[in-house]
Amino acid sequence: MGHFDRTLAYIKALQDADTPDAVCQKLLEVTSAFGLTALMAGTVPQPGTPGGKQKDHVLLCDWPGEWLERYVARNYVDHDPVVSRMKQLQAPFQWREAAQEIKPDRDGEIVMGDAGEFKLKDGLAFPLVTVDGRIVMVSLGGEQVEMSGLEFGMISLVSTFAIGRAMQLHTGAVKTIDHVELTPRERECLKWAAAGKSEWEISQILGISEHTSEKHLLNAKTKLGAVNRVQAVAEAIRRGYI
Repeated sequence: MGHFDRTLAYIKALQDADTPDAVCQKLLEVTSAFGLTALMAGTVPQPGTPGGKQKDHVLLCDWPGEWLERYVARNYVDHDPVVSRMKQLQAPFQWREAAQEIKPDRDGEIVMGDAGEFKLKDGLAFPLVTVDGRIVMVSLGGEQVEMSGLEFGMISLVSTFAIGRAMQLHTGAVKTIDHVELTPRERECLKWAAAGKSEWEISQILGISEHTSEKHLLNAKTKLGAVNRVQAVAEAIRRGYI
């Protein structure tokens, strides 16, 4: 089975999950092979939100319980370099990149050091914008994270789909943009984007200009209510366009 076929198989299994907990477990079954063994997803509270209220923002959690208690009690969300990076960057990134880009202060270094005590030394994170405009911060972590660029793209896509699926089950209702019509070219571009191809590679495959491939992907992203390529591909798969 090829890489793309495996990705679709993972997504099919996630679509068949009928509870948020089942979605999380199926996702971790995929990501654990790459060292990503823990998951946290939730909306970010306003700075200064009391610890007792911060747990209300947690949507999905398979995180070490003691670490979650410490994170909330010490208000680490206001100092976490990974959270700061997610507020700045829409695309998926690895935790190690956050430390390099944000250059954490002493409080940030304490957060990262404490996370390491719970075998959360590196991970993958990204913000997910829902169709009703909420921003969900998603973070997968582990002790020894190893993945190629192709695997990074696959995990980002599958994780985006999983969180969207879990939120649908969590709310008990599916909110979608009605009457989305993608053109054949938009579908083709999304299919190749799902396979990890760049805009230039898609242009070469389809015999069109790079500008045209970018335009098709942008149009598809707008129609699907997505903020980035990964979310657009995940939404297209959920709707059966890919």
